Amino acid sequence: MVKTMPKRRLEKVGLSVTGACVALVTLVVLALIFMVAGKGISAFLKDGVNPVEFFTGTKWDLQNTNDAGMPFTGALPLIVTSFTVMVLSTLFALPIAIGSAIFAVEIHPDFGRKVFQPLVELLVGIPSVVFGLIGFHVVVAAMKLFFGASTGLGILPGAIVLAVMILPTITTFSIDALRAVPASYRQGSLALGCTRWQTIWHVVLYAARPSLITATILGMTRAFGETLAVRMVIGGIEAMPQGLLSPASTITTTLTTSMAVYADGTPQADVLWALGLLLMAMSLVFILIIHLIGKGPQRA
Repeated sequence: MVKTMPKRRLEKVGLSVTGACVALVTLVVLALIFMVAGKGISAFLKDGVNPVEFFTGTKWDLQNTNDAGMPFTGALPLIVTSFTVMVLSTLFALPIAIGSAIFAVEIHPDFGRKVFQPLVELLVGIPSVVFGLIGFHVVVAAMKLFFGASTGLGILPGAIVLAVMILPTITTFSIDALRAVPASYRQGSLALGCTRWQTIWHVVLYAARPSLITATILGMTRAFGETLAVRMVIGGIEAMPQGLLSPASTITTTLTTSMAVYADGTPQADVLWALGLLLMAMSLVFILIIHLIGKGPQRA
């Protein structure tokens, strides 16, 4: 006969194992934060990089140095490009995602549940390099054809590619948000004489507003941190963008192209760690906003 573990002992073992998992995850997160923060802050404390120049300077050139022997570390062009690409991609994807969610939940729920949502969720698993290849051969070529751009690279192609990438994320969370609205809200609105569209606009979307905002922020977070696909269509020029079709570079693309070039401990490498710290700080801000929205009052 197989001996069974006593219930109390089994409970203690379960508590120990799950507690160890929580401690390990917490340790990994804290170690990651402290490592990036320590490396990033060293650029300002050890290497003497001016924080004001870092956030407001418009010249980024780690290969050449100024009169003081320091590389040019003006990260404002990278910051502006990152936020511009993120905002534009969200503006492109959000209306399509909300409209698709309304159709899949309120208009044809059976089609949305059985066909549309599984199809959208398949897009999440497509590697970003595939989006980058399609963007380079389709979107960039379209920019050359329709706008007469010399290279077709720039912020606009990057925003279009990112919009396609974050569309499944926003759509899926939006569908879940609309489905979470109680049916009694819809029934009460219809009983008062409201039409279907009045119910959707004034009742369903309003009740799901916090969750829809959370879905939007999650999409923005992915757009802000995406690297490979954007790198293939944005141009990689680390300068202040002159337009939507001028080659530029984001924080993430600069990190991927430059991190392996400079040895660890050099001022250039520390400045790149400072960019990583800025990227992580923005991600934490997005997560904090999501938590604040989740704790806010839920009204309908």
